[in-house]
Amino acid sequence: MTPGDSTILRFEDVSLHFDGTAALDHVSFQVSPGQTYVVLGAAGSGKTMLLKVAVGLVRPDSGRVWLFDQEITRLREQDLFDMRARVGILFQEGGLFDSLTVAENVAYPLTNQRVLQHAAAANSNGNGAARTVEERVRESLRFVELEQTLDKFPNELSGGMRRRVGIARAVVAEPALLLYDSPTAGLDPITANTIVALILKERDLRNTATIMVTHRYQDGHLMANFRYNPNSGQIERAGGGRDLSQVSTKFLVMNEGRLVFEGTEPELQGSQDSYVRKFLRAGGA
Repeated sequence: MTPGDSTILRFEDVSLHFDGTAALDHVSFQVSPGQTYVVLGAAGSGKTMLLKVAVGLVRPDSGRVWLFDQEITRLREQDLFDMRARVGILFQEGGLFDSLTVAENVAYPLTNQRVLQHAAAANSNGNGAARTVEERVRESLRFVELEQTLDKFPNELSGGMRRRVGIARAVVAEPALLLYDSPTAGLDPITANTIVALILKERDLRNTATIMVTHRYQDGHLMANFRYNPNSGQIERAGGGRDLSQVSTKFLVMNEGRLVFEGTEPELQGSQDSYVRKFLRAGGA
């Protein structure tokens, strides 16, 4: 990789083991600006570990990882802390702090990352920085249509609403890369589709690179075939030509730490591999 490459994330022959068992087994792929990767796989296949290694929360045993054109494989934790400020993460079940209000949860990345604190200070003086954070929090909650929940606590919200607050927190810093760990798990189909629509909205409005771990093939199908239309404010099926070229989605299928498939949705649908094909059935695995 050269410094001029415009790659958001790159794995090169990455392996990771726990007690002799492979969590990741010689995994290689790369994500470009605005590109979407949908990661499918059975429980324990390495999907979540992929996300943790991507931001340096877990270090691989071998191989190399680049984030924003910088190799992070052996970076110091304090340097990784600043790198992570450029990545939005939606944890499983939303990952909200129960003791903080919705507003405090969403503000957390802005008030606890040095890079973002310095950016806010550079744009305002005195109390201005605090107002800037408040404005961004309100904007993010408005983005997920939950501005009215500012003063509520997570336990006062439904599961779907908590997931939407998690998205607001993930996007509040306007990151170039967003990682979603099972964003629709445990939700009814209508709420799940609402969550995917918000992910599409963020991707298409800001050209955000997106990695979404999911058990639902339907989630990936929506990401690959639909886009957000800012004129109508609606999610709609992508048309031909330029429309489809803007919806760059690839699928990864993980099995026991190995990357057993990488390709487009038509290539996924054409696979004859029995493990890969079971994720085409309703409900995934």
